[in-house]
Formats: sequence, C-alpha cells, structure tokens
Amino acid sequence: MNTRLITPDDAVTAISRKINQKWAEAVCAELGVGERVTFSVPLRPGVSTGKAVEQIGHAAWHEWHMRWREFAGQLPVGVEIVCKTVAVRGVTGEFPATLIADLDAAVVLEAEAGSGSRTDAEPPSVDVDRARTLASSLRSAGAVLIPATLRATYRLQTTDAEVLVNAVTWLRQHPDASAWTARQLPVPGMHTKWLDTHGTLLRDVTGRDVRDEVRPRLTVVHLTYVDPDHAATGRRRHDAWTTGDVHDIAYQPRIVLIVENRDSRLWFPPVKDTIVVEGGGKAAATLLANVPWIRAAKHIVYWGDIDADGYTILDQFRAALAKPAPDGAPAQPVTSILMDATDLHRYAQHGVNHDKAGRPIKPSSATLPHLTEAEATAYDIIATVGPTPFRRIEQEAIPLIHAATRLLDGTT
Repeated sequence: MNTRLITPDDAVTAISRKINQKWAEAVCAELGVGERVTFSVPLRPGVSTGKAVEQIGHAAWHEWHMRWREFAGQLPVGVEIVCKTVAVRGVTGEFPATLIADLDAAVVLEAEAGSGSRTDAEPPSVDVDRARTLASSLRSAGAVLIPATLRATYRLQTTDAEVLVNAVTWLRQHPDASAWTARQLPVPGMHTKWLDTHGTLLRDVTGRDVRDEVRPRLTVVHLTYVDPDHAATGRRRHDAWTTGDVHDIAYQPRIVLIVENRDSRLWFPPVKDTIVVEGGGKAAATLLANVPWIRAAKHIVYWGDIDADGYTILDQFRAALAKPAPDGAPAQPVTSILMDATDLHRYAQHGVNHDKAGRPIKPSSATLPHLTEAEATAYDIIATVGPTPFRRIEQEAIPLIHAATRLLDGTT
C-alpha cells in the first residue's frame, strides 16, 4: 500500500465519487433492498506507525493534522472522523484515520465544500429527495426496485419517470396486453413512441416485456410497379400491400429497390421485373425484412441519402436480411446503388451541411459493421467529427435515370 496523507479537499472529492457510485444502493437499502450503505474514506492509508510518519516527514504530518483539526470544526451533522492512535517521537496521540458519513451527510458535505466553486456545469452528485421519491413511487407501484432500475429511472426526464410509474401500475392491472398495439397502450401520459425508447426499462422494472405481448403492427408497404410490360396493360402503377391481407402484388419481382424518398418511388423510370418500395426511414429494417415477396426477389437493392441516416438504414436493413425470416425464408444479401465513395465525389455539387430547418447536420460516431468498404469510406467522410465538405447528398438531387442505369448495371 502506498503511504500518503489525504487532505480534506481530497476526501471530499473521494466522497463525491463514492456518492456517484453508491447513492442508488443507499436509497434502496433505506427501503429494505440490500444492506445499509455508508460512505467512508481512509485519511492516511499506509500511515499507522511512527516510522511511517518519519518517512513522510514530521512537517508534512503536522500540517496535515492541523488542516484536519480545522476542517473537523466545519463538518455537517452525520459526518464523523474516526481517529486511531499513532506513536510519534515516543508520544502516542489520536489522529484522523477515516471519514465516515451516511448518504444525507455525504451529500451535504459535498454541497458545502463545493458551494464556493461549483458552477452550473458541476451539479451535485444526486438529488437525494428526488431519488427517494422515485424509489418510493416504484415500490408503491409494484416495480422491481434494485439499484440499476433506480439509476435508470433517475436518468429519465420527470415526465418520462411519471409515465414509467403509470405504466407499471397499468400493467399490474392488465395481465394481458395483446388487445393493443405498442402505440395504442392506454397508459396515462404515454405518447405513441414512448415504448420504443423506454421499453427495456419497463421490462426491467416489471419483469414483463410488453413489446412481445402487444398486438403486432401490420406492415404496410407503399410501392410502384416499374416493369414496362405491366405498364402496357394499363393496370395500376402505384399500390399498397399490407401484411395478412388478401390482396397480392401484381407480379413477383426479380428486383426490389428500396428508396427513401416518395418522389423517387413515384417517378422511377421503367425497369423490367422490378418493384420500387418506399422504405419508411429508420423503420425500414423492421417493416420490410420479413415481407415474403421482398425476401423472394433475386436482387434486393437499397438506395438512400448519402448521409449518416442513410448509411445507418442500409446497415440495419442488411443486418436484418442476413438472418432467416420467422417463416423460414432464407437470408438474403442487400446491395446498394449510388452510395459509395465514388458517388459521393461525383455528386458533391449537391452536398449540403444543414437540414430542412436550417440546423447544422451533426456528425455521427455510430459504428456500422455491415457496410462495404466503399460505402464505409463514404460514410466516414460525411459522418466524421472533423472537417468535411458536406454531410448530406439527398436522394432527390440525383437524376432518376442515373439510378435506373446503376440498378440495371448491378442486377444483370
């Protein structure tokens, strides 16, 4: 053990760190979950003998002792300095050995010690009153209360924490959620997409994954028939297909092209044996991966914006199709068009750095393991946190005839 003397400032810093690490355990213990937690800091590790004091130096020892004598008179109620004997130059005396506090006292000590220097960017470790209120609310609602779930709940916005408690109560009253979709759950205060973000925490505090219980949301695919032979029959060009419905598509395509922009779908040029599907943004992987006639196509191709979101969708869609479908349909590869590094440079004149609201487009640090080398190069260029000429080339800026040509080149 290294011999050293801990100053009052160092001790407060250590207490602050321990509050961050153990406040949830302390609050849970107050409600009977786990053992009581105390916050303690050794004040002179490795220094328990006169010989150790001599190694440090008597001047440093004396200064340290005087600082603790002064600090001891400022300690809030509930903070204790435990002293132990040390014989220094033949004289035995009581010297500070350990600083001990319960949660309330530790938080007060942290606040008082930092009140003169804390800025708005350095808040206290925890709002104990809020933590206790949340813990009591979770316990009263019948939730699983452990330090991990309390910490996760504490990180929520106040309104989301209230919805969580409401959801726990509602699920306790409704053992079967199969009559609703995830967006229909009549939980007070719950917006339609709340479960998408907080479903895992709700599972952890209830022991039920309501996402698996609810009625599945039917996939609705908006598509355009671009086969010229089909167009010559005079039948409808634009269509919609819904999971489980009796309506079949007009023909089984050899090529399925997924696009993100509606105009790109509606006005795509004729390509034989092809259907163009509107992807639905980041939901594309979930919505389209298990559509039987998409899985059955010989070529599944994705074309999206050259931006972080476009590559994320491609990555997720490719990962979803790489696994067999629930109905046993085999895995399928997904290729892309107009999304590699060559395309980024070819259409650079259409690059932008701001979104439709005029806000700067932010970089992305997401790792996308399912991109090809050429796609990954383009992604790294537009998503980097460093300087880059632009962060987005929108799909609509690229002539559709270019897309049709590239599609034919890659599927013949």
